[in-house]
Order: sequence, then C-alpha cells, then structure tokens
Amino acid sequence: MSNMKIDDLQAFIAVARDQSFTKAAAKIGITPSALSHKMKALEEQLGLRLLARTTRNVSPTEAGERLIRSLTPLFERITEEVEALGELRDKPAGTIRISCTDDQIELCLRPRLAKFLRDFPDVTVELYVDYGFTNVVKDRFDAGIRLGEAISQDMIAIPIGPDMRLVVVGSPDYFERHSEPKTPYELTNHPCIDIRHRPDGGIYAWEFEKDGKEFTVKGRGQLVFNSIVHVLNAAVDGIGLAYVPEELAEPYFTDGRLKKVLEDWCPYFPGFHLYYANRRQASPAFSKFVEAFRYTK
Repeated sequence: MSNMKIDDLQAFIAVARDQSFTKAAAKIGITPSALSHKMKALEEQLGLRLLARTTRNVSPTEAGERLIRSLTPLFERITEEVEALGELRDKPAGTIRISCTDDQIELCLRPRLAKFLRDFPDVTVELYVDYGFTNVVKDRFDAGIRLGEAISQDMIAIPIGPDMRLVVVGSPDYFERHSEPKTPYELTNHPCIDIRHRPDGGIYAWEFEKDGKEFTVKGRGQLVFNSIVHVLNAAVDGIGLAYVPEELAEPYFTDGRLKKVLEDWCPYFPGFHLYYANRRQASPAFSKFVEAFRYTK
C-alpha cells in the first residue's frame, strides 16, 4: 500500500459524497470513465469493495463508509493547515465560497462587494445562489447566509444586516382590480405569488403577528418561484400580492410601482447572518471577509 496515491483517496471521497461518477469527475477534472477505472484500481489495491454501483447511482459500502469517516477529518485538517500558511503572506489570498440567496446578495453583500475585491485583489469570492438550505459543512462552503433565528446553535453566526421584516405588497394596477386586504385572513381571497425553497419542500407560509399572537396564512395563487427576486418582479407586474423583504422592495415604494398593505401585522425579526462551523480554522482571507461584511449599528 506504500504506492497508494492520496488523490485516489480524495477522488473516492468525492464520488461517495456526490454519489455520482459524473458529478465527481467534473469537479476533479477527469472523465467519468477514468474516474471509474481509478476507483476499481483502488478497490483492488485494498482488496475491499468501497462503492456499490447500480445503473442509476453509486453509494459507499460499509467499508467505504468507514474509510470516509476516517479520511474526511484528516483531509479537512490538511486543507486547514495549508490555508493557514496564508498567514505568512503579505496579503490574504484564496477562494471564499458562500452559499446564499439573491436577496441576501442584493441587500447585504453587493453594497460592500466592490470595495472588498479592490482591497483584496488576491481573494476570489464565489457566491452560490441556493434556496434549498445547503449544508455548508457537507458541501464544503466556507459559510452560508441565513436569518438569525434559523441558524443552528453549533454554528458561529455573524450579523451582516439589520433586523428586517417581510411585508405584503401589490402594484397600483393590481389594487385597481382588487380591494386591499384589511387583515391577513383576507389573503385567501387574493392571488398570492408564492415561493417554494426546494423541490421537495412545501409552499412557504406567510407569517404575521398581532397583539402578541403569531400565526401564518397560506394564500392561493397560480405562480410559484424559488427565488424572491422573481416573486418581487411578478408583484410589480401586477400578477398578485407578494410577501417580500421590505428593504428589497423599497425602491419600488419610492417610485410608486408597489404599495405595502397589512404593515401593522408584519413583525421585525433578526436579519441575515453569515454562519460557519465553529471548528473551522479561519483563513486570513475569510477573516477579512467577515470583518468587511459584519453589520454594526
């Protein structure tokens, strides 16, 4: 086993994580066929079957699972130590990968992004737009962005925006055709533009509060997105009512293309936070990113 290659073991972890030769091969930069041959050679060298293959997918065997549990922390430690060498450089460098959504980019990152990139020309920022609540540890992101109340307690959470609220909005054209709702309960009589964050998830229920009582309402409409930006645009087009971040819609209130209703029922809550694993050893580049985007009142 002295001639076993580390990149073969890393390739095995990539296949097991993605459960696909095609996806793993694309990330590694080789063909699926070459990756398959590499895995067969590794199994022959170990004398153990590491991957169970079917016509539709591939998954780790019991031996494969054991190898993953043993190797993953070791490779993570190697990566952390290599990244830590950046402390010896005059300037922070490297790639920062963030899982986020369109509105988080617009509200929290975009206003400061240009300056950050100018200040740190050796740092690359990769923003992956995803509404499916990606596991940032499993998918090897440096961090993700979520609302403060939705972050697990085993994560470090840094505020990158103020407290916020979602508000019900509609266009002047829409309100010429429909009366304004006076209470959230009347939303069931309006076409509502909905959002479903991931394909296997439910339609997001609109949340309200009055006199200390919290409740949700699910409107009924013909249009569903998985991006809040498109929900907002559909409201501007007069298709129906939408439930969107107030700050994101602010320019449309100013120019009269949207109007808020039910404001007294829309509560404020902790805004967007950057979150990451508390066992993560921060690279100089990531530390500078946190410093640059941290929200202070």
